[in-house]
Amino acid sequence: MTIFLLIIIYLAFISLGLPDSLLGAAWPVMQPELGASLDTAGYLFMAIAGGTIVSSLVSGRLLKRFGTGKVTFVSVLMTAGALLGFYYSTSVIWLFFCAIPLGLGAGAVDTGLNDYVATHYQAHHMSWLHSFWGVGATLGPIIMATFIKEHHSWRDGYYAISGIQFALVIILFFTLPIWNKIRKEHNLSTIKEDHLRKEGNIQETIKIKPLQIKGVKLALVSFLLYCGVEAIVGLWGSSYLVNIKDLSADIAAHWVSLYYGGITVGRLITGFVTFRVSNRILIRIGQIIALLGTALLILPFSAVFSLIGFMLVGLGLAPIFPGMLHETPARFGREHSQTIMGYQMAISYTGSTFLPPLLGLIATHTTIGIFPSIVVLITAVMLLSTETLNNFLKRKQVS
Repeated sequence: MTIFLLIIIYLAFISLGLPDSLLGAAWPVMQPELGASLDTAGYLFMAIAGGTIVSSLVSGRLLKRFGTGKVTFVSVLMTAGALLGFYYSTSVIWLFFCAIPLGLGAGAVDTGLNDYVATHYQAHHMSWLHSFWGVGATLGPIIMATFIKEHHSWRDGYYAISGIQFALVIILFFTLPIWNKIRKEHNLSTIKEDHLRKEGNIQETIKIKPLQIKGVKLALVSFLLYCGVEAIVGLWGSSYLVNIKDLSADIAAHWVSLYYGGITVGRLITGFVTFRVSNRILIRIGQIIALLGTALLILPFSAVFSLIGFMLVGLGLAPIFPGMLHETPARFGREHSQTIMGYQMAISYTGSTFLPPLLGLIATHTTIGIFPSIVVLITAVMLLSTETLNNFLKRKQVS
């Protein structure tokens, strides 16, 4: 039963990744049809990410009250309906209305399933879980590119993804009894643990102010920059390839899908490599690879090198986010990790909410050609902040 449910969870994370890469892939075609400015995509992305932040903050209460199964079912239903709304939208205003439930649904699914896997499954499943998000994020631009090329319609791409989401809604509906059964078993075990804690007179965790712990702010900077650069490349990569490298919209969407493919393959491999290589080393290697990939984007080479650059950036980013999440207890102690984890997730969504629109705003008043330079800058600062944190932790251990 647990294996079957794990398969459902992986499918849900594929569906979570599918919409994340659609807007960036479709925007070069959507923009002229809707008569919108270039930076409008950034504001739409901000609206989606804003909904994700809100739902993430309240998802804890919802999960405790209704359980992961019901929350996931309703959330995927919301995203499916929102994507269908994109298909029917006739103006940018309607896109913004649809962006709200799209973000709300995605945030609840992300938080709920990450917590569920962390609680009920072994640690390496977390890397593989995020690799399945990459599967969805990779398939999204491919599906969109197919409809743009063969049907000359971005709307049909959204319609197809919406249909996939509704199919998952049906699967989730029929698996609700399994979720409920496991939830009851988990509640019973929790009651027993609480009873043992009271009998054993285990000392309660001391309340702390997480931001006062040395090193936390550096970690938060890394999370902010990581999610910012991941979102920037996914949202503006196609526009850069179309406007600067003179590629067609469908080819650009295919190339960006290889960026997400790099993330997917990288995280799949990371799930095995973590048995032998530490998170810190994987994070460092990943950031260096991503920096090399961004360097290929900024150098005045042919478009083929841009393709290699996108793939390297995706491959380099792959181990960073799961690795940093998994390092939290080792960095700041198990008694503080849950509180700090919440701050890290909040700052991660903040990065993906505000940095891509900021680049869009700057590009609107200058040129989208600044895209690779910004990506190089953010990646370099992320590497610097992470290495500064590592050096601080080493000195702390020695002392």
